[in-house]
Amino acid sequence: MTQEIDPKLLEILVCPLTKVPLRFDKDAQELISDQAGLAYPIRDGIPVMLVDEARQLDDGEAKK
Repeated sequence: MTQEIDPKLLEILVCPLTKVPLRFDKDAQELISDQAGLAYPIRDGIPVMLVDEARQLDDGEAKK
């Protein structure tokens, strides 16, 4: 089941590592930091904004 993320929440969330805005990947239910190459998971509708919990993006996943 895919969920949407509140647009206002997405406006204020930034990558804890780079402090840049994130983009929402609806299919993967992750918040993506293209600059850091990390994907932060969303569990039960709650973004997990911990670098230790983030997944490293593959080369093809990051937007240039």
